[in-house]
Amino acid sequence: MSDLPLWFGYVVFALFGALLGSFGNVIIYRLPKGESVIKPRSRCQGCGHMVAWYDNIPMISWLLLKGQCRQCKMKISFRYFLVELTMALLFALTFHFIGWNLLLVDYLIFVFGLVVCSFIDFDHMILPDVFTLSGIVIGLIGALINPERYFWEAFIGVLMGGGFLWMTAYIYFLMTKKEGMGGGDIKLIAWIGAVLGWKAIPFVIFSSALIGAVIGLYMARGQKDGLKTMIPYGPFLAGGAILYLLGGQTLGQWYLSLFLPGLL
Repeated sequence: MSDLPLWFGYVVFALFGALLGSFGNVIIYRLPKGESVIKPRSRCQGCGHMVAWYDNIPMISWLLLKGQCRQCKMKISFRYFLVELTMALLFALTFHFIGWNLLLVDYLIFVFGLVVCSFIDFDHMILPDVFTLSGIVIGLIGALINPERYFWEAFIGVLMGGGFLWMTAYIYFLMTKKEGMGGGDIKLIAWIGAVLGWKAIPFVIFSSALIGAVIGLYMARGQKDGLKTMIPYGPFLAGGAILYLLGGQTLGQWYLSLFLPGLL
């Protein structure tokens, strides 16, 4: 497959990502409600009309319908288009940085899960165990059977990632008697460690904290609670993991070498 032109890979994985993005939208909407993500078929939330296949083509249908239901003209959230576009771009970028190899399978599953969890966390301030806990297990199994990954790096990544955030949350609770970080975030960083290995953890934590601080300050503007405004941390951890995956390994290893010279 390495003989295939790059543009073919970009097109294939962008289309594949858009299709999974459409399914991701179903999960994002239904999973927090405890509804089946398989049936019934998608319906308009306004008139209840079943969405035809030609009105459910990722991104294209939303654009052709101008973000409206064909029947009742109810507005369809731009978020549906955004999730599909994000998934398409990230799948194509993952292929660009990883190429045709077994790692690509692990990382595409990982990216899909991170995007879905991020949007659920934005909406409901939760990170579903069905993704985080199963992600840890799948990540460790993948490290066992994939010759391009190392099980002990993944295992230490789980302990290092989850342990660091657990300790941070525990110390914060002792000092303030308030919970500053949910258990979902701890399981998420453990999942990240299981897939990317322990070397990714310092970069992911640092970059997520930096991104979260900037966006948090922006979101706090004009809010009644100001800097006390609650914002989900999961999407920033996911963003840090994706940055590391998409070319951040070199920067991450340089950052790690500052504190642990000679270990890499």
